[in-house]
Amino acid sequence: MKETERKNSGSFRDPSGYVFTRNGTLYRQINNTYTEQYNHLNQSGLYRALLDKGWLISHEETDEACPFENGIQVIRPERIPFISYPYEWSFSALKDAALLTLRIHRLAMDHGMVLKDASAFNVQFSRGKPVFIDTLSFDLYREGSPWIAYSQFCRHFLAPLLLMFYVDVRMSRMMSCFIDGIPLDLADQILRGRGGFFARQHIRWHAASIARYSDTSKRIDEAQPQKTINLSRNSHLALIESMILWIEKLSFPGQKTEWGDYNAQTSYTENGADSKRSIVSDYLNLIHPGSLWDLGSNDGTYSMLAVRAGARTVAFDADPVAVEQCYRQTRGKDLPILPLLMDLTNPSAGIGFSGNERMSMSERERPDCIMMLAVIHHMAISNNVPLELLAEWLSGMSDHLIIEFVPKSDIQVQRLLSSREDIFDRYTQEEFEASFARYWKLIAQKAVQGSERTIYLYCKAKNSHPPAFRDRWANPDFA
Repeated sequence: MKETERKNSGSFRDPSGYVFTRNGTLYRQINNTYTEQYNHLNQSGLYRALLDKGWLISHEETDEACPFENGIQVIRPERIPFISYPYEWSFSALKDAALLTLRIHRLAMDHGMVLKDASAFNVQFSRGKPVFIDTLSFDLYREGSPWIAYSQFCRHFLAPLLLMFYVDVRMSRMMSCFIDGIPLDLADQILRGRGGFFARQHIRWHAASIARYSDTSKRIDEAQPQKTINLSRNSHLALIESMILWIEKLSFPGQKTEWGDYNAQTSYTENGADSKRSIVSDYLNLIHPGSLWDLGSNDGTYSMLAVRAGARTVAFDADPVAVEQCYRQTRGKDLPILPLLMDLTNPSAGIGFSGNERMSMSERERPDCIMMLAVIHHMAISNNVPLELLAEWLSGMSDHLIIEFVPKSDIQVQRLLSSREDIFDRYTQEEFEASFARYWKLIAQKAVQGSERTIYLYCKAKNSHPPAFRDRWANPDFA
């Protein structure tokens, strides 16, 4: 069988090596320019120390041939089940990722190395904790040299944390617009003096320094050597320690959102809530999914049911407070659940150079099952998404679907309709069933006791051939 190799689309920036897949297995080539650093990483004991703390993914050295020029070694790194991005993380997740990055840098200095880059994309989350995934991010430490990744750390971590804390927790979404971190001058304008001395030091003064040294309109006197910044080891350590202490003190801003307190907002009676949990558990035990996406997970109540049924679960929700709650409840508990911020009407797209550096939501995984509970009325009524379009979209992402239909008579739907004209004549249970029957095969349906809601279990209809999603959306006659 001929071997097929594909270089990772986001792995072209680092000259130290490339991530690639060969016949579906993830590998990383180490280039000859990184020989000294790679040897020191292993011989100094840093690699083993990072593994012992659970801070870095492990890898195995292989006998695989280097597929690209200048290679010296191919390693097989531990694979993260689901890749996520900083603009999808909760406040506390970003905070934990920042602290991990600083602590790794601090530990590296004890072994004669530093982090040469401090991108938030070098951190992923697995089983309730952050882990560093870039084995080639370490460089040799040289006395008196500045931390070359300091500016990147400020853009990727400090600026968004400050904006989320002092302005609005939703400011993290800016990171999807600025793939190399939020510009410090922009962060300073938005902060408007908030953040005290720490913000002035690492955001305002840092931004001013960048602007001063990048001003190409000023003539450089070649007779005078340019000023370099020397940073002693003690000063370097003091910088890292001060940032660790400051970030540790940050707490989630007590911001209220529409669905931040799911238990207070739900219309279920106690019997109804028990009935819903029982139905969902029965469906999960029937299909035994290995992986599941919970779309509209809120605080993760039903995501936990999926985990208990053996499903590795990604819990998506558009509410930053709900995602924060879910992250706190699962943090450090060694559970296969990943809470992420995601607007289902505007899910993460492919971004970066050529639109391929960071994958879209649907490119990252095809889960065995999608669960969508108490969400359909938000999609159809709050956002005018036709039921058939929703059924078609979901059918392209998974082979099983657990979905709850919430009728117009439900108090939560009435709440949505109280502030808008009811133009949703086709939002009925009959229309829902007809729309989903075009793309899905019904396995089971059960009414939730004490309510008018129904939970359906579908599998992919093998004989359905849905038309192109984009073509249907573009058709003005489709309603």
